[in-house]
Amino acid sequence: MAKRHAPVGSRNTYAFDPESRLADDGDPVDVLVLMDEPAFASCLPQCRLIGVIDDEQTDGKKKTRNDRLVAVEEDNHSYAAIRHIDDLGKAFVRELEEFFVNYHELTGKRFQILDVSGPKEARRRVEAGRRKARKQA
Repeated sequence: MAKRHAPVGSRNTYAFDPESRLADDGDPVDVLVLMDEPAFASCLPQCRLIGVIDDEQTDGKKKTRNDRLVAVEEDNHSYAAIRHIDDLGKAFVRELEEFFVNYHELTGKRFQILDVSGPKEARRRVEAGRRKARKQA
């Protein structure tokens, strides 16, 4: 894992394969992994996809899509029954939105959720990224 983006004990994000550039914004694919405990650098949890959050970031006049896959770590207890992002409930999805809005605000960017889709769309995005990677190789 190359880069840490959040403090210990918070929702943390890592750049796992920064050279892959599989996402539409030219960055590695962003995955929000829900788990019982915070992860640590070099940890590679086994996960199941439950959905995708389509979003748009605005930095000045430049708008960029920076969609995030949402997954659940397989061996957790808190999210064991979650199979679809809708299972988290609207309040939890709003909490995620607030997290991302505040996170991006710290860097001077605006953030807006455009849509939320389930695991079928998340898997479709992963497969599209794999096809793109094979073409680039």
